[in-house]
Amino acid sequence: MKRDFSQRFGFIVKDVAKRYGEAFDRLARERIGLSSAQCRLLGVLAMEGEEAPLSQAELAQRLELTPMAVGGLCDRMEAAGWIRREASATDRRVKLIHLQPSAEKALDAALNLSDGLNARVMAVLAPGERAQLLALLGKVRGSLLEITGSNGPEGEDR
Repeated sequence: MKRDFSQRFGFIVKDVAKRYGEAFDRLARERIGLSSAQCRLLGVLAMEGEEAPLSQAELAQRLELTPMAVGGLCDRMEAAGWIRREASATDRRVKLIHLQPSAEKALDAALNLSDGLNARVMAVLAPGERAQLLALLGKVRGSLLEITGSNGPEGEDR
C-alpha cells in the first residue's frame, strides 16, 4: 500500500531542513569555499564569543558530530587560517577553539548567503504569512524544548 507523508509535520520539517541545507551547502561551497558544516562551526564559535571558547568535544556536541569528525574539520579550518587551537590552561589534553579575524568575513558572507536563500525560498509567501510561519514554528520549537528539557538558543543542548 502506498502512503502519503506529505502532510505530516515531522516529514515536512525534516524535508524542508534537508533541502534547505543542501541548497545552502551548494551556495556556500561555490561562493565562499566553505561547506555548511564549516559555516555552522564558525557560527557556533561566534555565538559563544572569545570570552568562552569551546573545546573540540563541546563543539562536537553542539554540532551533533562525532569528536573525530570535528577534529578533521578543525584540522582543515586551522590549516586554512579560519580558527586556531590553544591548549587549555587547566587541562593540557583539552584544545580550545578560537576564531581567527579572517573568519569574521567568512561568517558575514555565510550570513549574507543565508539571507539571500531565505528571501528566495520565502518569496512564495506574503510578508504576513512569513511572520506567521516563523511565529508558529517558534511556538512549536518552544513546545519541543519543554518536552525534551533542552535549553534555549543560548544554552542549547545540541
